[in-house]
Amino acid sequence: METTLDVPIHSEPASPSHVARGVERVPIVFVNAYLVGDPGGPWALVDSGLPGFASRVRHAAERRFGRDRPPGAIILTHGHFDHAGSAAELGRRWETSVYVHPLELPFLTGRSDYPPQDPTVGGALGFLSRTFPHTGIDLGGRARPLPRDGTVPGMPGWRWIHTPGHTAGHVSLFRDADRVLLAGDALATLNQDSAIAMVTQRREFSVPPAPFTTDWDAAHASVRHLASLRPSAISAGHGLPVRGSRVASDLERFAEMFQRPPTGRYVGQPARSGENGVEYVPPPVSDPLPRQLILGVIAAAALIAVTRRRS
Repeated sequence: METTLDVPIHSEPASPSHVARGVERVPIVFVNAYLVGDPGGPWALVDSGLPGFASRVRHAAERRFGRDRPPGAIILTHGHFDHAGSAAELGRRWETSVYVHPLELPFLTGRSDYPPQDPTVGGALGFLSRTFPHTGIDLGGRARPLPRDGTVPGMPGWRWIHTPGHTAGHVSLFRDADRVLLAGDALATLNQDSAIAMVTQRREFSVPPAPFTTDWDAAHASVRHLASLRPSAISAGHGLPVRGSRVASDLERFAEMFQRPPTGRYVGQPARSGENGVEYVPPPVSDPLPRQLILGVIAAAALIAVTRRRS
């Protein structure tokens, strides 16, 4: 079941690896990390990918920047397992601080888990999300709040923008000089409700990963804010980069047509988080899948029994 109205992207696609000047994408299974900076200059890692992929990120960084050139900072758009999973290992290896919005700190210092995922939103990702963790991560003292003035450590010329909705402390990163946007999970550039789209990586603007988005009003407001920046190139946490003259208008159209899932735990009422982590989670809604699986097993068993009696 598809839960959202998605907007095809008409602009020319960016290279799968090269997003813009000084921005390289590192794909890690179904999520993206980014190396930001030019060889020989300061650089930072944006998001770290899934747990167990620190060596892949490190080798990509060594190819681009050389050996023994650690980043000035690791920046996390938020702390979900697929974006922060290798941050602790990379932080230790590089002896580098990890910067996040203050509202993400409880989830990266062992004080709180995230609100539970909501598989009842439907779609391919909703089905898969039943197996994903929503636990927080303890970065062992390396987590730091992003500077209040909006600057980004290790990324001169960039600023961070608070884009809540997917999580309370989600941030996106924007370079005003050429209007390049790293959107994290404020949006996606593929339809994660569609199993086919997830395989083909067809480029289209879509809502943030729905099972883990806990405030849909805030998520919509964040997309409208990003559209108002009129970016020339966009790369997100999930999907391939896009750029060109029509990206801004495509994003503006998507912001106008943004639709939350028709059903789900957080659709009518958001979760709330504060400086100590989760403060309120709405009650769960009925998940039909377990009952459907049970009925399917019973039906299959009955069919096998009937077949055996007839044979």
